[in-house]
Amino acid sequence: MSGRGPHTDQPQRVAVQAAVDWEQVVRLVLQARLLDEREESELAASGEVPYQFSSKGHELAQVLVALQLTHPHDAAGVYYRSRAFMLAAGLTLKEALAAGMGKSGSPSEGRDVGVVFSMPPRGGPTVLPSSGDVGAQFTPTAGWAQAIRYRAEVLGEDEWGGAVAVALGGDGSVAANGFWSAITIATTLNLPQLIVIEDNHYGISVPSQFQTPGGDIAANLASFSNLLVLSGSGTDPQETGSLIAQALTHVRSGHGPCLLRLVVPRLSGHTFIDNQAYKSEEERRREAEADPLLALEGLLGPERVAAVREEAAAELEEALRTARQLPTSPVPPIRFTYFDGEVQQVGGTAPELGVQESGGGLAPRQDGPRINLLDAVKQVLDEILEDNPRTMIFGEDVGVKGGVHGATLGLQTKFGPGRVFDTSLSEEGIIGRSTGMALAGLLPIPELQFRKYADPATEQLKDLGTIRWRTAGKFAAPVVVRIPVGFSKKTGDPWHSVTGEAVYAHWPGWRIAFPSNAADAAGLLRTALYGEDPTFFFEHRALLDSAPARRPYPGPGYRLPFGQAALLQEGDELTLVTWGVMVHAALEAARKIGAGIEILDLRTIVPWDREAVLRSVHKTGRLLVVHEDTWTSGFGSEILATVAQRGFMDLDAPPRRLTMPDCPVPYGADLMKQIMPDTAAIELALRDLLEY
Repeated sequence: MSGRGPHTDQPQRVAVQAAVDWEQVVRLVLQARLLDEREESELAASGEVPYQFSSKGHELAQVLVALQLTHPHDAAGVYYRSRAFMLAAGLTLKEALAAGMGKSGSPSEGRDVGVVFSMPPRGGPTVLPSSGDVGAQFTPTAGWAQAIRYRAEVLGEDEWGGAVAVALGGDGSVAANGFWSAITIATTLNLPQLIVIEDNHYGISVPSQFQTPGGDIAANLASFSNLLVLSGSGTDPQETGSLIAQALTHVRSGHGPCLLRLVVPRLSGHTFIDNQAYKSEEERRREAEADPLLALEGLLGPERVAAVREEAAAELEEALRTARQLPTSPVPPIRFTYFDGEVQQVGGTAPELGVQESGGGLAPRQDGPRINLLDAVKQVLDEILEDNPRTMIFGEDVGVKGGVHGATLGLQTKFGPGRVFDTSLSEEGIIGRSTGMALAGLLPIPELQFRKYADPATEQLKDLGTIRWRTAGKFAAPVVVRIPVGFSKKTGDPWHSVTGEAVYAHWPGWRIAFPSNAADAAGLLRTALYGEDPTFFFEHRALLDSAPARRPYPGPGYRLPFGQAALLQEGDELTLVTWGVMVHAALEAARKIGAGIEILDLRTIVPWDREAVLRSVHKTGRLLVVHEDTWTSGFGSEILATVAQRGFMDLDAPPRRLTMPDCPVPYGADLMKQIMPDTAAIELALRDLLEY
């Protein structure tokens, strides 16, 4: 059956049928089926394949979708049960086996779970780096769909016209945040996105009615505007093929997104250790009768299917023999955590435009008027929008309003709503779409209004940071995420005043900038924007418009290298290390004490300038680290541990920290002052340490 919501100006489309080579379909279905059965019966049991997720019953739908993704800029977001799709998209049996075995020659070179796939295009779609998290594939695919529109309409690249982005997921994924965020993005922007839900009625052992009311997501979405909703069999060859063709024709024609629900059986358990005891014998019997291979036999004939099965079995044997001989990847596991000079095949602007010079050679100008940190950020954003047409700035309220802090004020008027725009209120959607945009060759600069508001995007942020590593350098998503952090000049509170940089420092793949003044903010932001790694750019709220952070604008060519601390004051009695707003309190405290205090502003947390800190401690013999974040596992702990390990013999006193205690930031100004390090507290800590 098919249907669409009542609130639409698009007419009901008639069913269409794409030309299908059914023998090719049978071959691919059998390759996937025989591979699953070999793993279940032998390879998983022997330990050669530690994790096994079967696609048995889902193969027909996946193969038919993959074979119709022929546009050079089509992309797909897959999930852990998508191996049949991958084989139809160009993955070889040897690679599939190598992935499960954790061998060299697999898409991740043994770094990721064998069914968590990615693949640059091989005559079919770009398979975006998938995630082991349920529902995480939807918003990056929406981002690719938005990039299709942007590259075709804003950049005028006609070759992107007619491309689609497809996300595949099980019925369990429709309860995930990412699913609803992607539906909102695709429908409000009328994007060329197809979401295919393979409904096998179970999320592991949980029936689908616990995922969505009535167990039918298509019925529940019937009222959505700008969404073609189709539903039907994923096992009947003709019906399945017709539904997929209708869905893709609709999306490719520019009529907007489509949700396609295909009902399929899950003929094996969630994994090979799941015996499906939660299903009745009658239910298992019905599922076995719905096996798409039976329908394909009826279409192609049992004899021909048997012959293809024999050929597929021989191909599997040869692939298994070859895969078993593959070595473990010779690439060290730590490589590809960050960009090391080897340009990725997919993602960012570098594959098409080349790597931009990181800069750092120009001295900052000192002859201009002093400007606020906020104005420095806005000036750099203006310049990158002018210089790089692939740049997009977006987030909640960044368009007409110009951001809740004013950093994007006027940019939409100057560059248009196609490049500077507001989003739905979903941080998951903001970051997920950023990933897809970056993978499609754009430079997204999302803004999250406050550090605490980034929490709903944690899954997407963590996945984004490991894309280069998980794909062994084939993909990367160099996104620059701007986040105002910390307390304001007048007050704090638990929701808007978080810094929490130590949490992000623990996430591999991300770089973190935390400037204390306008000139550093301009230089670090520009370096991030011309870099190849995802970066958190922290803008402290108390410094956005305040005298201590004002500096002359350093000039449009100024870039400040990451990992290079600023020596703000020389001394030989004590080293004080800090960053962000605490820099200014530290300078004032040191001024009251007099000479002898050496002050380092780290400026970046990842990487941080270990050597500068160690050199200073070698000279002074004492160390105090001051930061706004909480005590336990704050980033000061990392600095102290490094100094204790590498500079212990230089110390004349125990290294110390001065931080906020382990509690949230209070709303009342008087309460906040009681726990936040300030000039007086820093001065007292310095005197105590000097007297040790």
